[in-house]
Amino acid sequence: MKAEFLNALEEIEKERGIGKDVLLEAIEAALAAAYKRNYGSEQNVRVTIAPESGDIKVYNLRNIVEEVADPATEISLEEAKSHNPRYHIGDVFEREVPTSNFGRIAAQTAKQVIVQRIREAERSVIFDEFIEKQDEVVTGVVRRVERNNVYLGVGRSECYLPPSEQARGERYSPNDRLRVYVVEVRRTNRGPQVIVSRSHPGLIKRLFENEVPEIKSGIVEIKGITREAGYRTKMAVYSKDEEIDPVGACVGQRGMRVERVVAELGNERIDIVPWSDDPAEFIANALSPAKVSMVRLNERDKIARIIVADNQLSLAIGREGQNARLAAKLTGWKIDIKSQSQVMAAAAEEAMQQEQEEQEEEMNNAEGAAKE
Repeated sequence: MKAEFLNALEEIEKERGIGKDVLLEAIEAALAAAYKRNYGSEQNVRVTIAPESGDIKVYNLRNIVEEVADPATEISLEEAKSHNPRYHIGDVFEREVPTSNFGRIAAQTAKQVIVQRIREAERSVIFDEFIEKQDEVVTGVVRRVERNNVYLGVGRSECYLPPSEQARGERYSPNDRLRVYVVEVRRTNRGPQVIVSRSHPGLIKRLFENEVPEIKSGIVEIKGITREAGYRTKMAVYSKDEEIDPVGACVGQRGMRVERVVAELGNERIDIVPWSDDPAEFIANALSPAKVSMVRLNERDKIARIIVADNQLSLAIGREGQNARLAAKLTGWKIDIKSQSQVMAAAAEEAMQQEQEEQEEEMNNAEGAAKE
């Protein structure tokens, strides 16, 4: 039985990566507690397990003192010296105690400790594995869906996709394969909890890094991403090499690169625009696919007033204001869009009002002169 016990520890060490010495240490501590519990002992106890033979020994520990106050934890120097004359005050006296009928208790305790240690080690492995994958993309298979909460299997681990991290319009079913973004890894009483996302902008970034070598190498840089998951994304890109078109690199030949990302996201629309350190130019680019005629900036309030041709107004604003809203988030500017006819009408109205005010002022001046 001892040989089987030691062989089992060696197998666990190989398969689970838990050191044999770690297991033995934990089992020894558990056996000491089990001995005290089962024998009603108030004494300090130390248990040793011989790593080569598996022999178990239990020792009673008492402090050597001049005058004994608690016989359960103390022993007089005189009595200690009767066993070994080398003892001194302050030493710990150890004496092996009988362990009759302790074999069954020891076996059960060892089993419980091993199971617990394996569970703790597996939790630790999962945490260590995913803490390195935080902010990365992993591929998982949907195991179950419970009240809109989705649980995915990633290897031997389970990840949690909460409703707040799901893309609008997506439906998830068991056995679906999904690529998800690892948002957070938490330690809980039940073990590590891995939170993943299908709506995070980081998912877009990582997918493009996988598809576009120029991004992975650092030649093309993603300067910003804003997203309404399930509907539309805007991404600003910049190239450190003037000979490389950053937008073209991300789109790919015949649009193949961006199409693969779009397909992964359930045909979510992606606008890729060139970044610029000139705010006016960047704002105009961000409103793509609309063509901007003029950009007027209010630097103090960070408001951009945009003028577009009449046939570009609806395109610039977008459905339910989505294009303008995403452009504002991407650039960090408040955006006010007007068509050329609206601007001209407003200018004409302003001119007419100014003319009326001038006429009224002339009339008032004339009346004042007549009274004088």
